[in-house]
Amino acid sequence: MVESLTIGTPPITVELRRNARAKRMTLRVSGADGVVRLSLPMRGSLRAAKRFLLEQEGWLRAHISTAPARVEIRAGLTISLHGESFVLQTHSKSRVTLAPDTLFLPETRPMGQALERFIKTRARGVITKLAEADSATLGKPFAKISLRDPRARWGSCNSDGNLMFSWRLMLAPPEVLRYVVAHEVAHLREMNHSKAFWAEVASLMPNYTPPRQWLQQNGTQLHRFDFKTS
Repeated sequence: MVESLTIGTPPITVELRRNARAKRMTLRVSGADGVVRLSLPMRGSLRAAKRFLLEQEGWLRAHISTAPARVEIRAGLTISLHGESFVLQTHSKSRVTLAPDTLFLPETRPMGQALERFIKTRARGVITKLAEADSATLGKPFAKISLRDPRARWGSCNSDGNLMFSWRLMLAPPEVLRYVVAHEVAHLREMNHSKAFWAEVASLMPNYTPPRQWLQQNGTQLHRFDFKTS
């Protein structure tokens, strides 16, 4: 069970993470999900943690006020999927249905859950097609593709040739997803971020700099969408 503390009015809930290597307390507000986390030494007391949080309350509230607002998945919400905008609505059918400018979700299931599954299905098709093309260009096959919802990275490639991508990239402009696929496939040849690696990325996507910058500047916005509570 995750330890937590609540301070102030209105209340702020802070997750406590004990770290065997920590020598002092460290406070962070996640840019991805807005969760407040306090890392503290294994033997750190709750009393000391609360005193520290009260001392930092002003700083903490200032950061929370600038964090992106969470967006609940609900009827009437307009969402962009791989460059196409859709208004979300519900219907009595059991399957997700696409119509011009409208995405109908089953009313018998939580909207966030249904939409997440739909996005994952579309993401797998789009990403697999791009990865296969890039892999063929480099002459370096990949082993498999997995889709996850990580907070700290958008994709990865391991030494076994397994590729991982965040399905939330479907919420970004298409060229951003295209860049991340090129980036991870390039790792099949260069497992580093050397000049040789970036040359491989450029060979797959010559104008990769703008989408890379977009992701650096706007990536946390993709985590605003809350698929769990709707």
